[in-house]
Amino acid sequence: MSSHPGSHEDMSEENLPSERSDAHDGAVAVAEDPFADPGLPPHHPRRQDIDERAARRSERAVAFMFTLSMVATLGFIAAYSLIPPSKIVYIFPFGHVSALNFSLGWSLGVALFCIGAGAVHWARTLMSDVEMPQERHPIEAEPEVKQKVLADFRQGASESQFGRRKLIRNTMFGALAMVPLSGVVLLRDLGPMPGTSLRHTAWRKGMQLINVNTNLPLRPEDVGVGSLTFAQPPGLNDNSDDYDDIIAKAALMIVRLKPEDIKDKREADWGHEGIVAFSKICTHVGCPISLYEQQTHHVLCPCHQSTFDLSDGGRVIFGPAGHALPQLRISVNDKGYLEALGDFTEPVGPSFWERG
Repeated sequence: MSSHPGSHEDMSEENLPSERSDAHDGAVAVAEDPFADPGLPPHHPRRQDIDERAARRSERAVAFMFTLSMVATLGFIAAYSLIPPSKIVYIFPFGHVSALNFSLGWSLGVALFCIGAGAVHWARTLMSDVEMPQERHPIEAEPEVKQKVLADFRQGASESQFGRRKLIRNTMFGALAMVPLSGVVLLRDLGPMPGTSLRHTAWRKGMQLINVNTNLPLRPEDVGVGSLTFAQPPGLNDNSDDYDDIIAKAALMIVRLKPEDIKDKREADWGHEGIVAFSKICTHVGCPISLYEQQTHHVLCPCHQSTFDLSDGGRVIFGPAGHALPQLRISVNDKGYLEALGDFTEPVGPSFWERG
């Protein structure tokens, strides 16, 4: 059988891929290792390494950036304290922006950038730039390795000139110490401390009870037996900025019961001819109560079904609410209108951390 050119029969050992013998010096040429260690490039000293004046210029540049960071932090605090949130300014090319937000963003950005830029410039010009290769080692280092690491650390600390360049060190500490003040100042946005504001509402002695629907003062004859009416203090405007804050604590439920149906003596004494006033704010999580059962004199909160008995001092008879609805003491003035005899004697709404 004849063989074709290029068939396997024609492939002798000389044609197989292998290491070739070089005629020169009888040496064998070995393929180059593609992963050979190239070694470290030669080290070239920087100008700061040989010129103390250049090193001092770098030191002053780094200190300037750290100082600028401190100034920017102070600017952040000043802007937060002095610029009103409602102030709008025109800044090219951003257009009309909030002066407060713009000032806070730029001042905090400059403070953080200067710390980072100062640290980078310090590392590139003054700290040692000599590379120190080290072979991989087991996770648990040998004692001599630990000693070498500590020695390298001490050497690096010495070569960083941290102890010698006191101006850099002190300004860096100052910048790092002041930047967190920005976050401390922002805690103010959590809101003012409530103080005693949660213990009081807008009700005062002599204030008339105003019907929420008609915005007119209520007379005893306006409240029928078994009916439920909602009331608020006089002078409220639902378009005012503080309306929600006021009505959230001062909203009232007015209900008229038969005097013989009232089980609690204090409730009867604080009402007028069976007309009693309770807070409309549920004592669980502060939802407005609006569902009234005429036959049982129970009111139901629609959020979590807390149920209160308005014939028995507003006490809780079902649900997660923790305490009874506060009652407002009322009477009738000389003009025949229902009026409050003071504020609630206990905080309205849900329990809170300051409540005693």
